[in-house]
Amino acid sequence: MSSNGYGRLIKDGLWSNNQALVALLGLCPLLAVTNSAVNGIGLGIATLVVLTLSNATVSLIRNWVRPEVRLPVFVIVIASFVTAVELSMNAWFHELYKILGIFIPLIVTNCAIIGRAEAFASKNPLGRSVVDGLAMGIGFTLVLATLGGLRELLGQGTLFDQADLMFGPVAAGLTMSLGDGYQGMLLAILPPGAFLGLGLLIALKNVVDSRQTAAAETVKAEQGAAAQPSAG
Repeated sequence: MSSNGYGRLIKDGLWSNNQALVALLGLCPLLAVTNSAVNGIGLGIATLVVLTLSNATVSLIRNWVRPEVRLPVFVIVIASFVTAVELSMNAWFHELYKILGIFIPLIVTNCAIIGRAEAFASKNPLGRSVVDGLAMGIGFTLVLATLGGLRELLGQGTLFDQADLMFGPVAAGLTMSLGDGYQGMLLAILPPGAFLGLGLLIALKNVVDSRQTAAAETVKAEQGAAAQPSAG
């Protein structure tokens, strides 16, 4: 593990304490915009930027903010970065900005961001807060992209459709398709499909965690059994 527990922070953000799969925070954008992989990646990157910058700022000002006003101050900080991100997307990724619509300014109300500011950044130095923001943001983005890709593939038979909206004309060739004969599964791109997809991802994570725990307990039991004769 790296210095000052950075490895643990990264593992928590990407997997162990993933805000979308464990804490179940930020479900509004998670379920609303993930009808395609590109939409999920776009909103995920915007959330990642806001989360990292707000964590860094809150950490820097934590010793000057009085406890009585800390939450309003944190919201103002987050809102400022969301506004900057929204204006940037409107300028450079206008088509994607129009698709994501209201969900970009709604990043201000994302409980995952205010939660990390309150629970972590306000209590930790700059380096740890930045790593926590990056890890949590990347973990959230990965869930958005995975859920969006899964729903897009099942619902429309494509993957990374309209990738050029984010990565430019050079990314137009990234689009993959199951063919014109694929009829698509309407349920996948409707709101119930988002809930079902997220439920499957959470179930998959729980299965993986259970198997890892069982394997670790087995190894521990075997090590204990091997140590008993020598102790005698």
